[in-house]
Amino acid sequence: MIKKIPILFILSGPSGVGKDALLKSMQSADFPIKYVVTTTTRNIRPGEIDGVDYIFISEKKFQTLVTEKKFLEYAEVYGNYYGVTREQIDKNLEIGLDVIVKVDVQGFFTLKNLFPDAISIFLIPGNNKELKERLENRKYKKNEDVILRLKIANEEMKHISAFDYVLMNRSGKLDNTLSNIIKIIETEKVSSSRFIARKN
Repeated sequence: MIKKIPILFILSGPSGVGKDALLKSMQSADFPIKYVVTTTTRNIRPGEIDGVDYIFISEKKFQTLVTEKKFLEYAEVYGNYYGVTREQIDKNLEIGLDVIVKVDVQGFFTLKNLFPDAISIFLIPGNNKELKERLENRKYKKNEDVILRLKIANEEMKHISAFDYVLMNRSGKLDNTLSNIIKIIETEKVSSSRFIARKN
């Protein structure tokens, strides 16, 4: 009997590159994969839905979950905390379901250490101008916030060689990006190394 090995896909990339938009497009297309919802202490943005886009909680509650060791990885990013709960990943992999999780570069290295067989995808913008425009559209209170994120993005781009795939997400070309990420996932799912023989 042949058994399929479930895959953890790690999606990463700099702030503003379009990770959330890409995952929303995958969900809208009913692509069959389990999506991990990141827990955060940041304020909810217009159009976001609690429990769907992120799990929004207070910093006090977040620290309680840290103490209870509920997170596989967590970090403080731009003054807010973000974390990936252990349960969302473990329970789905254990029953044989593929999972995709969105993290920053720091989180990627933590998860890759915990799940060395995970497939990683790094999302990059068409160019720095596109990334700057996307960040400016978020209407941060200070221009310094955009400058800081661009600076960190340039540092994060130095780690692209650590990823299995690098995928460009050009402005206005989200459908192309969606098509490409689906091809990556489907290719990995049919890889012979993702199946094992077992006795009935």
